[in-house]
Amino acid sequence: MTSKLLSTLSIAALLTACAFAQAADTNAAPAAASTTPNAIIAGPQKVAIINIQAAIANTNEGQRDLDALQKKFEPKQIELKSLSDEVDNLKKQLAATTANLNDDERNRRVQSIETKQKTLQRSLEDAQNDYQTQSNEIAQRIGSKLMQTVQNYAQQNGYAVVMDYSSQQSPILWAAPSTDITKPVIEAYNQVSGIPAPAVSKPAAPAPSAGVNRRPPTTTTPAAPKPAATTPTPK
Repeated sequence: MTSKLLSTLSIAALLTACAFAQAADTNAAPAAASTTPNAIIAGPQKVAIINIQAAIANTNEGQRDLDALQKKFEPKQIELKSLSDEVDNLKKQLAATTANLNDDERNRRVQSIETKQKTLQRSLEDAQNDYQTQSNEIAQRIGSKLMQTVQNYAQQNGYAVVMDYSSQQSPILWAAPSTDITKPVIEAYNQVSGIPAPAVSKPAAPAPSAGVNRRPPTTTTPAAPKPAATTPTPK
């Protein structure tokens, strides 16, 4: 950063010379200019980066609440899987026997499969939307508190700017690993929240990397699992 030096120049006062008997002249002698620099020199500004989405998901509170949400939707996932398997089996049965069916029976089975397929699709979309809504509520609740932790950490460590790189639209092209404060912010948040780490029953959400090179992948909340791919309904 270019330093800008501002200085002021003071003008010396006029001095009165000695007067002679017949002269009343006053000689002005300029004194040496005195400068008192008033420098405003701004030092280098520290910049940090953070993966805010990963930070939310990897706090103890985030892991606890997202795990609880996943368990809440497990019965729905089982229901959707069962319905998907039923539709697939009906399609396989129809494909295996279609040559032996009359038109009425074939059409009846096709309509039944299509009805179940539509029910499955609606149920799946409803479950995904409901899951996404509730996971977003968790992220917003934790995120609003996490921002205070980010601010406190930045101020305590002399950072002038903190930039989020969790989005694919992030303007960050490259940053040194030492500028990534995701992990220490998570630790600071856990300390303030007082929520203990969840029991290790399965691998936790992947920890954020130490640095960022180019555009890092976005950390997203997992959506409700989709049912297995189904074969087209035989006509």
